[in-house]
Amino acid sequence: MNVPDSLRFTESHHWVRPEDDGSVSVGITDHAQEELGDIVFVDAPAAGRRLKRGESCGAIESVKTAADLFAPLDGEVLAVNTAITDAPERVNEEAYAAWLFRMRPDDAGQLDALLDAAAYRKLAGG
Repeated sequence: MNVPDSLRFTESHHWVRPEDDGSVSVGITDHAQEELGDIVFVDAPAAGRRLKRGESCGAIESVKTAADLFAPLDGEVLAVNTAITDAPERVNEEAYAAWLFRMRPDDAGQLDALLDAAAYRKLAGG
């Protein structure tokens, strides 16, 4: 199972990557995209939207099911990756390069509450 040590993870199978400017990029894990199958639609939260950690903020659909996207942290959405919303199959091709949205956390300390790679591997059964 591909789980990069440099990322943080949520129990709902999202990855979070801190960026140099203090923002974070958010996507779904390799494990999640494998479980979903061929992804056909991504509905990411709009730029400017304020999110609360754990809040449902969008959806990702595959040919066989749909899943909610959840905010990993409290904060404001800065950008949506339109390359992914225009071509959602890219998530299947490279889950960790296919960020869905970027946000600015209200409290960067919330990152510490997310799972590290070892804990996520255990959660995902790998």
